[in-house]
Amino acid sequence: MAYRQTDAVKARLAQTRQDIIAAASTLVHDAGYAGCTMTAVADRAGVATGTLYRFFPSKGELFAEVFRMACAKEVAAATYAAAQHTESQNYEVAILTAAETFCTRALRAPRMAYALLAEPVDPLVEAERLSFRSSYSDLFATVVRAGVAIGQLPPQNPRLTGAAIVGAIGEALVYPLGHSSPAPDVIPDVLAFIRRALGVTHP
Repeated sequence: MAYRQTDAVKARLAQTRQDIIAAASTLVHDAGYAGCTMTAVADRAGVATGTLYRFFPSKGELFAEVFRMACAKEVAAATYAAAQHTESQNYEVAILTAAETFCTRALRAPRMAYALLAEPVDPLVEAERLSFRSSYSDLFATVVRAGVAIGQLPPQNPRLTGAAIVGAIGEALVYPLGHSSPAPDVIPDVLAFIRRALGVTHP
C-alpha cells in the first residue's frame, strides 16, 4: 500500500519549507548572496543540512525561491505606491512615487537590494532577477501608456521608457548599495532624471 501523508505531516513539511525560506531570506538580507551557504541556512532554520537538500536540491533553487518572494514584495510595494495616483490620473506623480518607493526600500536594505539588482548569482537566481526587472518595466510602461493616452505625457514608446527607467534606477543604485554609501542625493537626482526622461515640461 502506498504511503499517504497525513494532513499533520503535510503541515509540518510546509512549515519546515517556510522556515528554510525565512532563514535564507534573513541571511541574504544581512550578508548578501555571497555570504549565504546552505549550511548557514540549515543552522538558522534549525534543520539538518540533509533535510535542507531534500526541500531544495541546490543553492540556486533555494535562492531562486527567496528572490521570487522578495521581488514580488518589492513590485507590490511600488505598484501600490503608483496606484495612489493613477486613480486620480496623475500619471507623472504615479511614476515618480513608484520610483521613489523602489529607491527608498532598496537603500533601507542595501545588501538584499544589491543581491536583487547586481550581485553575481546562480543562473536560476539570475532568471528571477530578469523577471523582477521585467515586472518593474511593465509597471512603469503601463503608467506611461495611460499618461500618453490622455495627453498628460508626450508621445513616446511606453515599453522603452519603462525599461529605461528601471535600467537607470538600477545603475544609479548599484554603487551606493554595493559600497554601503549613504548617497543622500541619489533619490532626488534619480527622480529629476526620470522627469526629464518623461519629457514633461512644467511652467
